[in-house]
Amino acid sequence: MASEKEMTKEKSKAKSKAKFPKGTYMFWYENMLLMRKFEEKAGQLYGQQKIKGFCHLYIGQEACVAGAISALERGDKYITAYRDHAHPIGLGSDPKAIMAELFGKSTGISKGKGGSMHMFDKENNFFGGHGIVGGQIPLGAGIAFAEQYNKTGKLCVTYMGDGAVRQGAFHETLNMAMTMKLPVIFAIENNGYAMGTSVKRTSNVTELYTLGQAYDMPSEAVNAMSVEDVHEAMARAGERARKGDGPTLLELRTYRYKGHSMSDPAKYRTKEELEEYKTKDPIEMVKKAILDNKMASQDDLDKIDKKIKKIIEESVQFAEESEFPHPDEAFKDVYAEPNYPFIKD
Repeated sequence: MASEKEMTKEKSKAKSKAKFPKGTYMFWYENMLLMRKFEEKAGQLYGQQKIKGFCHLYIGQEACVAGAISALERGDKYITAYRDHAHPIGLGSDPKAIMAELFGKSTGISKGKGGSMHMFDKENNFFGGHGIVGGQIPLGAGIAFAEQYNKTGKLCVTYMGDGAVRQGAFHETLNMAMTMKLPVIFAIENNGYAMGTSVKRTSNVTELYTLGQAYDMPSEAVNAMSVEDVHEAMARAGERARKGDGPTLLELRTYRYKGHSMSDPAKYRTKEELEEYKTKDPIEMVKKAILDNKMASQDDLDKIDKKIKKIIEESVQFAEESEFPHPDEAFKDVYAEPNYPFIKD
């Protein structure tokens, strides 16, 4: 009898039937490949000490973002934690500004003040980039409340890691969001290890989507190595939110190929486990679907690869040539209002 690993390999050889139009697959391929190549380059630059401080890469998890963007509407809001380079890239932020931010330059997307963990792009509806574990969860619900209050018909996707669901703010927010029927999609990017400890060692509840059931919140587990599955789940959740039926909890079962951060050698998992997940790589699955269904040729995909390589090279050059912020910038963009009148007794 064939092993599960052999069956997976055989399945990957079989021709994949397209479930979506050509344009969707081409968007996914280019979008996810840009995220992947950007992160790979960021990892190299970190090793060269051109990027310093914390740096959490998204390699392997790209479908969590790409599938949401293709399923939802322009104008919907996004918020996440500190593994946040890929989200704005997927939403259309300029990779030059993202790279410059990693370099701590004034031309960065947060003016060089946020670094890896604090990216923001209001124009592309990306609201961070938050360094406090779980801190973005109530903020995401707050953004959704603003959309509900202003009757915009838009929603907020609130991303978090599997470690963040241990925070009290997660449960408080789910309770409030369900009570108020907020248009929010809670997306747990479950890559299995939080900062390095497996889900099985941190909780009696390992099926994380079931946490939403305590609040009668529609919840489901999603194979997030498949961008198609992510798209379909996000579309269902988005429709529900826009109808006024409230939030949805999605456990996006994904995998990161690198450690938690650049300082993590990831010795808590086996090489065999890592290689097994690489056989399910979301980018390769999309590439296979494109080629199997003759949506594009290998030459066409090579041109996209070349285009992305140029974008990354230009981003690095831009970051290298940009200036560091002037010291005076330390006193700007803080929560203080100049010339605010003092209250006198």
